Amino acid sequence: MLELLLTLATIASTIFTVILLCLPSRYVNHSPPKTVSSASTNEPKISVQVLVLGDIGRSPRMQYHAMSIAKHEGRVDVIGYKESTLHPGLVDNPLISIVPLPQPPPILRSKTLPFIIIGPLKVLWQLWSLFHTLGYRTKPSRWLLVQNPPSIPTLFIAIIICFLRNTHLIIDWHNYGWTILAGTRGEKHPFVIISKYYEAFLGRWAPTASFTVTHAMAKQLRNKPYNIRCPIFTLHDRPAAIFQPISSPSARLSFLKKLPETAKPADDIMAGKIKLLVSSTSWTPDEDFNLLLSALCTYSSNPTNKSLPPILAIITGKGPQKQLYLDRIATLTSNDKLTNITILTAWLSAEDYATLLACADLGVCLHMSSSGVDLPMKVVDMFGAGLPVVGYGTYESWGELVKEGVNGRGFKTSGELASVLEELFDRKMEGRELERLRAGAREEGKRRWDEEWDSVAGRVLGLCD
Repeated sequence: MLELLLTLATIASTIFTVILLCLPSRYVNHSPPKTVSSASTNEPKISVQVLVLGDIGRSPRMQYHAMSIAKHEGRVDVIGYKESTLHPGLVDNPLISIVPLPQPPPILRSKTLPFIIIGPLKVLWQLWSLFHTLGYRTKPSRWLLVQNPPSIPTLFIAIIICFLRNTHLIIDWHNYGWTILAGTRGEKHPFVIISKYYEAFLGRWAPTASFTVTHAMAKQLRNKPYNIRCPIFTLHDRPAAIFQPISSPSARLSFLKKLPETAKPADDIMAGKIKLLVSSTSWTPDEDFNLLLSALCTYSSNPTNKSLPPILAIITGKGPQKQLYLDRIATLTSNDKLTNITILTAWLSAEDYATLLACADLGVCLHMSSSGVDLPMKVVDMFGAGLPVVGYGTYESWGELVKEGVNGRGFKTSGELASVLEELFDRKMEGRELERLRAGAREEGKRRWDEEWDSVAGRVLGLCD
């Protein structure tokens, strides 16, 4: 009997030892001597993992986080899917490592199988790839900064990794995953209900701290169903340095002549004979592009359109509904519904997009907040470039960024948008109202990302005083 017990104990201890050896390594804070700077010891001030369960290149805020951390001598692992061009500031930076997540197998990206089958299988794949990447492909870090949404399975894996690796978790709340899902499946759908309480429960217990994009969101997270009690800090999106106004007419004309979409009408745009309108969209249901199309049709059919200049509308971005709207644009054009309107689509580099915003007359934002408390970063970028904005503005947090009649205008219906376009572009107004809004946009864009980040995230991470 004693020999059996000893054998079982040996087997159990061996199994336990193997499990311990297989666990991810833990973070150990090796603080350099206070009299020696981190620069002289070649040791980063802190280490941070920035997790994006999505395309890193299409997550500007998380890229800005990484660059700000590195700017203050912190080491950063940026983890996510590498599908599009990264911000130049992330490339060849010795303090920033890009750790790409493996793509799901083709069968899990297929649209032929129903969601009830593909969904759970894709989550299982993400569970494994996230755990393996965070636990074994990267060094342990002091902080894990997670973009939310998506919350499934990101928050669950983040909690486990932080427990195993002695890491502190920060959730960067951009929106709520369950409200986005409700937009396509309805609030009563079982998956939506499960997602809502999953997100609320883990959001309540998981983080050391939380960042939010608006004050309205921070306020909401402190109440039901979230009831978050950890510190919540509002970190507004602000424009990066790449977005700057252009005051030189010659520089504006030079760019317009260089860009294929504006080369031919460049002189007329400069003379105000054609108005250049820019909108960035992800071509998804949460941005109703029909609003803009209907407004442009109304603008085109206005009986007083002799005082209204033609519009060149350039739409940037990629997304699932793009072809659907391209077909509709072609139909409207062939039916003479857009007689003095030209609509072009473009996919631009970050530099060209920033310059296009600075050269445009007006920006349009069609973002419809699923939660009512987030804000579109595209508006922030437009203000950084000194571009006034008209946008769908019937949700709670809109006023935190756009001041009605000061730096932009809001609308709810296509008719309201058409009226705003007619008012701002009317030749009889001689551009006075548009220039007033432009001055407000430039003023709003003066506060930059670095200033905002240093005062909030920099202090939380211990990088700024």
